Amino acid sequence: MAQVPNLDNAAINLKLLRDQSQKELISILKNIRGKKCLVIDPKLGGSLSLIVQSSLLKEHGAELRHLNVEPVQTDCTKVVYLVRSQLDLMKFICSHIHNDISKGIQREYFVYFVPRRAVVCEKILEEEKVHHLLTIGEYPLYLIPLDEDVLSFELDVAYKEHLVDGDTTSLWHIAKAIHKLEFSFGLIPNVRAKGKASVHVSDILNRMQLEEPVNTSEMGVPEINTIILLDREVDMITPMCSQLTYEGLLDEFLGINNGAVELDSSIMGAQQEGKKTKVPLNSSDKLFKEIRDQNFEVVVQVLRQKATSMKQDYTEMQTTNQTVSELKDFVKKLNSLPEMTRHINLGQHLTTFTSKPSFLGRLDMEQTLVEAESYDICFEYIEEMIHKQEPLINVLRLLILFSITNSGLPKKNFDYLRRELLHSYGFEHIATLNNLEKSGLLKKQETKSNWITIKRALRLIVEDTDTANPNDISYVFSGYAPLSIRLVQHAIRSGWRPIEEILKLLPGPHSDIKRGGFSSSPSLDSLNGSSHSSDKVDGMRSLVLVVFIGGVTSAEISALRFLSAQEGMAYDIIVATTKIINGSTLTETFVEKLG
Repeated sequence: MAQVPNLDNAAINLKLLRDQSQKELISILKNIRGKKCLVIDPKLGGSLSLIVQSSLLKEHGAELRHLNVEPVQTDCTKVVYLVRSQLDLMKFICSHIHNDISKGIQREYFVYFVPRRAVVCEKILEEEKVHHLLTIGEYPLYLIPLDEDVLSFELDVAYKEHLVDGDTTSLWHIAKAIHKLEFSFGLIPNVRAKGKASVHVSDILNRMQLEEPVNTSEMGVPEINTIILLDREVDMITPMCSQLTYEGLLDEFLGINNGAVELDSSIMGAQQEGKKTKVPLNSSDKLFKEIRDQNFEVVVQVLRQKATSMKQDYTEMQTTNQTVSELKDFVKKLNSLPEMTRHINLGQHLTTFTSKPSFLGRLDMEQTLVEAESYDICFEYIEEMIHKQEPLINVLRLLILFSITNSGLPKKNFDYLRRELLHSYGFEHIATLNNLEKSGLLKKQETKSNWITIKRALRLIVEDTDTANPNDISYVFSGYAPLSIRLVQHAIRSGWRPIEEILKLLPGPHSDIKRGGFSSSPSLDSLNGSSHSSDKVDGMRSLVLVVFIGGVTSAEISALRFLSAQEGMAYDIIVATTKIINGSTLTETFVEKLG
């Protein structure tokens, strides 16, 4: 199955975006005549696979290599580097060129920065005396469609850069990506933001509109009615909880990268031991589209039912005479067999993790923390994890959850756990703990926690959640409604105003802006959950773009899809994010690699 996702059913023309990015890349290759070696930054490799098939790059005379410290082995006289603006990658390029010069190899070199060049990178190229040998350009890839309702800015460490390093480059990048979207789909009239970074992006967006305006008179009615910008910092509780949807668990345990999981072929039923296989996961796979957002315990039942039904059909085929149309239906069912086999194998593999006492114990502890029930039990559980030397990331995830729900740890407990962590895992982790403290994810308790107030006011704990027939977003965590999505729910239904007091209890400022002569356009304030004819563009539902700065989990995306599918919901929802994350991948960005 193709890695490039099918975007035909997207609520807006995402294919246009992808085709544009593809054209820009092909145009770079066409302008460099003849055979060339395209050396790709490994981090970009996965992103590019969602935009263009490697065969198309080869058709345009490109030999493909991944960038690393080793010199490029190629007979091509033209070498094209496609890289992010990162200092370590500049050093690789410099060493490659020095190596060629020392061997008397003459080549033409091109460096294309993604999405834009950076002065600091060019300074390194000048210092290493190679800048004059290079032709430098930009490949403005700001946004990648991961699926028909998910876009990614592919900014892995944006959250840590902003919170710990005070680096706001990624915020400019996000605003630029949104502004580029507006040139294709019209100026977005309503902008709601919550959190320091989000309000900053909203401001940059307005500045960009003044400097490089989207022509509102020519574009007609904008396709995107509202944008909701949300900082990850506003809700760090949700990503630290274990996701319980099918796609969420696949990411937690197997790691979904660029819309695919990589695992041993034997897990997928192949007879090749030790060989890896990539399994694409996007809505081109009809069965995956049906089950990805369901709670995993329901998925197991759905797969069992489908397998039983197919078995019965097969038995009937052998024992009774079938009409031609019945045969046709059976063959149609058989066509879905590879998809079913794939997800039965994946589901079976997941249960080896979800049935472990350690996972079930962690779930219990997360629930206790989120419900703010027993401080002492949680403290002892984390202490025991440290003494057992469980994976550091697992300990930090729970510790962050502990700290946020309690508004920090009492000084005595804070100092004790910090000391125990360093003793157990090594003093090199002092830099990691400093990062977590600097970002406010781990802190000493100075004020009383307001988590209980927030949790009650937004009804985040839902008793007796029916995971099989859910009527609330809380099904994605079996009883906990993600705070981030509750906020989006309110922003869509009635704007920030009714929950202003609660917003003040959460990190960062909030804003609500109407833009560009559209003050008379249907605002979400008027929605109140019912469908308005004025909210429809050419008979289609209006669109809300929800942007997560600092990452979003698969479970949160599932909750947004659930909201969008509700009766009386007048809006389609598209998600844009700096990166798809889970608690572990997000925590890892704060881990300082020393040496």
